[in-house]
Amino acid sequence: MSAQGRPKVLIAEQIGASGIALLSEHLDVVEGIGWDAQQLAERLGEFEGVVIRSGTKMTAELIEAGERLRVIGRAGVGVDNVDVKAATRRGIIVANAPQSNVVTAAEHTLALLLALARNIPRAYVSLQEGKWERSKLSGVELYDKVLGIIGLGRIGQLVAQRARGFQMRLIAYDPYVSAERYRELGVEKAGSPDEVLATADFLTIHLPKTPETEGFIDAQAIAKMRKGARILNVARGGLIDEEALKEALDSGHLGGAALDVFATEPPGEHPLLGYPNVVLTPHLGASTAEATDRAGYQVAEQVIAALTGGVVTTAVNIPAVSAQDMEVLGPLLPLARNLGTLAMALAKGSSIERIEAAFLGRIAELDTRLLTLAVICGALEGHTEQPVNLVNAPAMAEERGIVVETKSVSEAEDFNELIRVGVRSGGETVAVAGTAIGAARAPHLVEVHGQRLTVALEPYVTIFRYADLPGMIGRVGTIFGAHGINISSAAIGHAVAGAGTGEGGAGDGLAAMVVTTDALVPDAVIAEILSSEGFVDGRSAALS
Repeated sequence: MSAQGRPKVLIAEQIGASGIALLSEHLDVVEGIGWDAQQLAERLGEFEGVVIRSGTKMTAELIEAGERLRVIGRAGVGVDNVDVKAATRRGIIVANAPQSNVVTAAEHTLALLLALARNIPRAYVSLQEGKWERSKLSGVELYDKVLGIIGLGRIGQLVAQRARGFQMRLIAYDPYVSAERYRELGVEKAGSPDEVLATADFLTIHLPKTPETEGFIDAQAIAKMRKGARILNVARGGLIDEEALKEALDSGHLGGAALDVFATEPPGEHPLLGYPNVVLTPHLGASTAEATDRAGYQVAEQVIAALTGGVVTTAVNIPAVSAQDMEVLGPLLPLARNLGTLAMALAKGSSIERIEAAFLGRIAELDTRLLTLAVICGALEGHTEQPVNLVNAPAMAEERGIVVETKSVSEAEDFNELIRVGVRSGGETVAVAGTAIGAARAPHLVEVHGQRLTVALEPYVTIFRYADLPGMIGRVGTIFGAHGINISSAAIGHAVAGAGTGEGGAGDGLAAMVVTTDALVPDAVIAEILSSEGFVDGRSAALS
């Protein structure tokens, strides 16, 4: 933290001016462009955040040197140059700019597609050499040709939309895209990659690079392709086995290839350099002025959010949430965290066995993983030797042998949206539930120990269980007043006569009282209240 109290961020590689300006508005910025590896390692410990592009390798050792790091921002899409696992273990958010180059990459794919089909680079060189080889350089039309797409994510979809303008026939494989989206794009849905390979005249790959996808197009895959088919890779180096590609071109099985990315970059004396039916470009897929500026600005937004308490929407080591879903989920994040804190505060027993999170109502249709992480953070906060956050929360729960269970239910019992959190300890489960109420969608507690009530969640909450007798809330107020504790609000969940006992305390003959105050209630004050007749239990919690 700087002398002015603002987090410090290092810009280790050149990004657009708009991104630098945005960072400077909120954070103390140091430009370390051109620092060598030793200088970077020696000074990284000064910073809470670092912004990189593809040239800086954030290894486990370098991440360890950044002892204050809270966020690594990658101004671009891929994070191959970041040890994400090492960052996650340290609780460091790794955020990228996944939308920054999608248009640029899609356009470059189409540029290579046309260049490959019409022999454009080779024709230009021929002209430079004083030749006029019209018949020799005759190409093929894209019209009515089959474009096979493996990976129908953002870039794959933009490629499909543009290829339709050439009236190509489209077939794609991506199991994580809905059938309705295929129909909207006018793309045939393949049941397997092999179906695409066997059908395509041109094949383009738009996959992330993972251990599962490395070498995805190998000799076996190429053998399944049509004789004379052409292949493109504007995604990540290593998705295609380059030696197998060379052999297929040498044998004539493939009619051509276009590569913008390589297994090793720069590729040096690449074996395909000089091939007449090959187009090679030096990783230009994201290289436009617009994309560079967009990437810097987008990653600046994420780094600022990570360091100022905002929501990081493009983190690769926590679930990313679309802007549309975040409109619904965003206000529920503090609620989920607070419910986790309250449930843990109410739990008894010597060890926590399980954290249960249920999402009911309209949120059941959304990706609630971020809410689950918030629940875990609230439950574990203050109970671990290392600060818990949205990145390391699952690992810290797993390390402690705590099972996390989630479920989603479309009906929400009188509410549009409801989150119920239970903590199981010593064979018993305690549960609380809450929702967001009003135009501001303020967090409210609506259920505790199986009893219904409604109270706005303030920073300090105390919950009592007691025999359902008159005057009990007055006794609490009197003792609080004697100790100078001001009550902000209170709510009662009365005992249900004749109900059987069950999880969470419902039907045990006890009422629940929730009191919010302007300060944390000391344990001694709670003990004083519990010593009076009828009070069974009392717990206090500070909410974030």
